[in-house]
Formats: sequence, structure tokens, C-alpha cells
Amino acid sequence: MQFSLFISCYYPDTGYPAERLYADMLEQAVLAEELGFSGLTVPEHHFINILMNPGPLLLALKIADATKRIPIRIAVLVLPFLDMKRLAGEIALTDCLTGGRLEIGVGRGAFAYEFKRFGVAVEDSRANFDESLAVLEALLSREEVSWDGDYYKFDTLTTMPRPLQRPRPPIWIAALAPPAIYHSALKGYHIMTTPLSASAETMREQVEAFAKAAGELEAKGSAVPGFSLLRAGFVARDAADARAKQRLAYGYFERFYNVRTLRGEVRGGAIEPIALDETVDEMAASLLVGTTDEVIAKLETYAALGIPEINLNMNIGASHRETMAAMERFAAEVMPHFAADRAA
Repeated sequence: MQFSLFISCYYPDTGYPAERLYADMLEQAVLAEELGFSGLTVPEHHFINILMNPGPLLLALKIADATKRIPIRIAVLVLPFLDMKRLAGEIALTDCLTGGRLEIGVGRGAFAYEFKRFGVAVEDSRANFDESLAVLEALLSREEVSWDGDYYKFDTLTTMPRPLQRPRPPIWIAALAPPAIYHSALKGYHIMTTPLSASAETMREQVEAFAKAAGELEAKGSAVPGFSLLRAGFVARDAADARAKQRLAYGYFERFYNVRTLRGEVRGGAIEPIALDETVDEMAASLLVGTTDEVIAKLETYAALGIPEINLNMNIGASHRETMAAMERFAAEVMPHFAADRAA
């Protein structure tokens, strides 16, 4: 099992200078490479102080400049908000400038708050996403592309520059529902998913959907795509610190679920926390936030399910220095446990 780091750009204290937040994210990216994390992922979200990254390709370039070899994945580009003709060129340029370290995650969008403010209909997002993805793949993979669809119509064009990776950078699909995971994996797309704060049973259903598709692909002699599971995680100093970090993670989801639903209560870009149905203890049972022993015990369940990559969101509201220390504890105390399992 490998571990990647999610550069989440969480910004609960809007009095903290934004330029320092992004400097913190870069410092964590450099440390992740030094500690042996398998990759980095960066989000795309707009108008809000959670996952605050309106220019994911820009941040990917900055990270690539500060690091040497670690892969950088966008998680995710929200296709209904973007123009594929422009995006294809920006992806190709970013791929060239990162030395071919770019991986593209794409999704249809998750926050009703953003859809409303971009003027994009949520009910059209599936059809919009499907055509947008087809257009993007064509423009990245082929030259002299023309299109006549419902959302895109254009005469023959070739995206320039061409991407460094051929025929194009790897594409990951963000999918939460097990049927979506199954069908996307069956088409050969890499899968990124998350149970959010839900129970282990939800996670198990997501993993089983991917495993079903992987089994069918193997039976046909086809390559099995990658699978990455995003989870909030933090290795605390001790039990008291673990409890404090679990409360911070709870605050993260109090904001996340506000803008994911139709409520969308935001003031001056800061999301208002909303009341959740589950308690701090109930949520903590599902997250990878705890002492070293607690985190290892939970990850053993993940390893038993055959999950190849855990994408850790360690920016849950703790200070930058605390987060860096938690990354170091994870690398020193947790990673070796699972490296030994792989060797055995």
C-alpha cells in the first residue's frame, strides 16, 4: 500500500495571509517527496475557504519547480466549469513544464454552491461532463480534431503544444457511487474516490465495485487501472492530541458538507460550519486521525481490502508546523509497517 499526500489548501482562519498558506503547502510538498510519499494531489475549488485552489495547474507548476521527481495529480479539474479547447492546451503546457509528472483527475463537480455561482445547471452536469471528457481526450491524444456535439462545436484544430506524455497524461476519474466506480474502471480509467466521513461499509462497497471491474479486465487480459482512496488523516502525539485533532477534522466536515449541499452558507468567502447528524466520536471512528497505533490498526483494514493507494488529507485545521510533524511521524512510524507487509 502506497501513501500520497493531498495538498488541500484548507483555510479556516481567513486572517492568516493567503500567500503564507500556499508557502506552507509548498513546504509540505517538498517534505512529502523527502519522506517517500508516492505522489501529491491538488484540488480545484472556487469562492470558498476549503480546498481553496482556483488554479490547480498553476499550483502544480509551482510544486514541480520546488520538487524533483514526485508525480503531481490534479484532484480534480471540474470539467463543466471549464472550456476544453483552452484546458487541453493548458494541460499540455503544464505537462511539458513539469517534465511529464502531471496526472489529470477530472470530475463533474461536487459543490452546489459553485454550480450556482458559475451559472452551470447541476442537472446537466452528467451530460456536460461526459462530452467534455471525450473532447478533452481527443484534443490531448490526437491532432486535427473537429467536434459537433451538444456542448462543443468546432472546426478542425490541433492543440499546441502537444503533451510530453504520449498519447496524453494519465486520466483519473473522481467517482463516489459504486456503480460509477465500476463503469469508469471498466473503461480503463484510473479511479479516485473517498467515503468522505462515512463508515467503513461505504468504503468497502467502493472498493468492491473497483475490484469487480478489475477482475473483469484481468479476465480479458486488459490492464487494470489505478485506484486511490482519499481519507482525512493525522498521526497525533498522544491520545489527548488525537482527540483535539479529531475535533478539528469534524470542523473541516462541518464546512465541507455546507457547500456540498444546497445550503451553501458563505460569508466573505468563509464557509459557515453547520450542524452534522453524527458526533465527533462517530466521525472519528471512520477517519485516520489518531495515535500511531490507532492509525496503523485502521490502515490494516484498508490493506486487507487490497487498496493500493491511500491519499491522505492531513490539512484538517492544525498549524502548519503540527501538520509537518504529523507527516514526519506518519513516515517514520506508519509507513515502515506497511512496507514490511509488502516485503513479506
